[in-house]
Amino acid sequence: MPKLIAAHNKQNPRAPLPRARLHDLRHIHATTLLMAGTPVHVVAARLGHADPAITLRVYAHVIHEQSATAADIFAQAVASC
Repeated sequence: MPKLIAAHNKQNPRAPLPRARLHDLRHIHATTLLMAGTPVHVVAARLGHADPAITLRVYAHVIHEQSATAADIFAQAVASC
């Protein structure tokens, strides 16, 4: 990854990419899927986690954010009734 990013940055100095590791891309992938509403067990399988509980622990911050969003949606629905 560092070599690919350095090569890109050398060719595109006006649009440089930040430092990133391959593991960072894995984290972005999982976070994006969870934020889009993909079920945890599906994300866990894609990451190779034997147990979705691992995914839930690692990405708890994303799950909590979704819970807050769901609460806001429910509150708006109730208020409009």
